[in-house]
Amino acid sequence: MPRRARLTLPNLPLHIIQRGNNRQACFFAGEDYQWYLRWLGEYARQAGCRVHAYVLMTNHVHLLLSADRADAAGQLMKALGQRYVQYVNRTYQRSGTLWEGRFRSCLTQEDAYLLTCQRYIELNPVRADMASHPADYRWSSYRANAQGEADPVVTPHPLYTALGADASARLAAYRELFRFELEPGLVDEIRRATNGNFALGNERFAAQVSSVLGRRATPGKSGRPRQMPKLDSGGLFDDP
Repeated sequence: MPRRARLTLPNLPLHIIQRGNNRQACFFAGEDYQWYLRWLGEYARQAGCRVHAYVLMTNHVHLLLSADRADAAGQLMKALGQRYVQYVNRTYQRSGTLWEGRFRSCLTQEDAYLLTCQRYIELNPVRADMASHPADYRWSSYRANAQGEADPVVTPHPLYTALGADASARLAAYRELFRFELEPGLVDEIRRATNGNFALGNERFAAQVSSVLGRRATPGKSGRPRQMPKLDSGGLFDDP
């Protein structure tokens, strides 16, 4: 059975998860994280991708990025994955695969879900009991987005920039978003969309993605599939 084509569109945020093969570790020392981030920044620039948030866990990676072209994220992940596997195999005298096949992803509605997805990503170490606060975890974008630390990997999304009139106001507003944990239902929604390669957003957003790409952007239902209505291209992805 052919695998479903990935949902990608230029300049729409994409949440990506790449896991270690069989959930095994893919980072073993501090230098490994450093090299991965260095190559992430390098290949993102080459591919025309802008990374808004990330977290490197012991056995998987989360990224939130926007790209100039629909195929740019795939090019980034291919080049980055190959370069990092070569480094790990050489450094630790191992061979074979490191990653669990294809990375998983979901298109993310900007206004309703982008900052929520950033919080989901940067709160991963807290949910995994690896840190009591996201600022305590070194290998994420939280310190850049919430504390203003220099991070060459991170390119702020316009919605993040709109949080405040200046850097100090933006940082304070972003930290305020982390006063409360994400609701469990919202966490599950993000996971379902990313693992299933679906659109993360409201029904209108999913319908617009389906119309533009000509394929389903939500979980299928039993029975004969119905055709998606053709939507007017004007005001694409705007809220009603």
